[in-house]
Amino acid sequence: MTEIAVVCPPYYSHLRLFEALAEELRGRGHVVHFIVNAGAAAMISVAGDGIVVHEVGRRSHHDLDRLTARAAGGGTPLAVLGTVRDAARLTEELCREAPVLCRRLAIGAMIGDQMEPAAGLVASHLGLPFVSLASALPVHDDPTVPLPFLGWPHDPSEAGLKRNRGGVMVAGLLLARQKKTIARWAGTFDLPGIATLADCLSTTCQISQLTESFDFPRTPSPIRHAVGPIRAARSDETASPIRRDPARPLVFASFGTLQGHRLRLFRKIAEACERIGADCVVAHCGGLTDAEAATIDARLVTDFVPQRAMLAEADVCVTHAGMNTVLDALAAGTPMLAIPMAFDQPGIAARIVHHGVGERLTRGHLSTRSIAARLERLLGMSSFTDNARRIGRGIEGSGGVKLAADIIERTLAVNVAAPGAVERATGRDGHARA
Repeated sequence: MTEIAVVCPPYYSHLRLFEALAEELRGRGHVVHFIVNAGAAAMISVAGDGIVVHEVGRRSHHDLDRLTARAAGGGTPLAVLGTVRDAARLTEELCREAPVLCRRLAIGAMIGDQMEPAAGLVASHLGLPFVSLASALPVHDDPTVPLPFLGWPHDPSEAGLKRNRGGVMVAGLLLARQKKTIARWAGTFDLPGIATLADCLSTTCQISQLTESFDFPRTPSPIRHAVGPIRAARSDETASPIRRDPARPLVFASFGTLQGHRLRLFRKIAEACERIGADCVVAHCGGLTDAEAATIDARLVTDFVPQRAMLAEADVCVTHAGMNTVLDALAAGTPMLAIPMAFDQPGIAARIVHHGVGERLTRGHLSTRSIAARLERLLGMSSFTDNARRIGRGIEGSGGVKLAADIIERTLAVNVAAPGAVERATGRDGHARA
């Protein structure tokens, strides 16, 4: 049995993945400790025997709500700068308090979300075996692959490599606040050579729920593992919420928990569906009031649906290109109309186009007419469905949460910290030795 700490940002989609992994590891006899920013405990639903939640910092759940609302604001440079600033503050809280907490809990290993540099910083500081887990697009360096938040196509030519290098330079400017925080704590923890988010990834094991069949081509690496969707089995993912009309196509529209407030866009999608003779189901994930939802002229408008069952029933999914929704759509063999809004969604949308499993619309071209035209194309060309089903078959057999747990256990067996590693790396109070 190992006492394992998991560290991830306070976003629902990321926490759901870590919850599924925590339940699997608990079932194998490990004790899992969530170490999260204050206010995030209320977002975790699996706490109990063998899974313990610890908060660091002093912010409230309402503070986190405001932070995630700002993060969902979009991908403009100003919005990105605000999100980077907020994320750096969360990293500060974790780096300040997690070492003491880990030492008190006798943590033997750490699993960290790739988007939270504090995980790698604290694990290195304490000498702990460490696994990086990508809830979103993986962030490890590859000069032929555009950065996750860029919607550029894969282009290994010299022109494409030059463009990608330019993207890295711009990202360096946008992420300056994050790099400053990383550098400060790397100095405090006496960790030379760590200056960027990529430097904070595990050097022994990196796991992604992206599959190779849906990614851009990458240089193989023995430490990188693509395992497919990391999900917990749920009994409520069995029934479709509606009985479909066999004479009409069915379009499912959802923008996840952070973008479900897009009322005007949902209206346009519903109008586009009516224009082409399709039924529309909208899941706003609690982002709309009942009065707002009532203004959308669709077959069904609700907060949540059993997503995998709904996708298995739908002919097309209109999505923000969030990782979880996209992988679920592919597993169901359902083509997509991607409307990326923030984070890594432009990069995921680029992969949707690259693999011919859907179409993409940018936020500046979202008229009812353009949406209807793309939906007609997706419904009229069987290649989109054929490609989605082909990749979906690979996703269904990819291993998911069980394979991820297998890899983690193998990594821990090989990279167990030497006795006294934590004590040597820290003083009795858990702070770095001078």
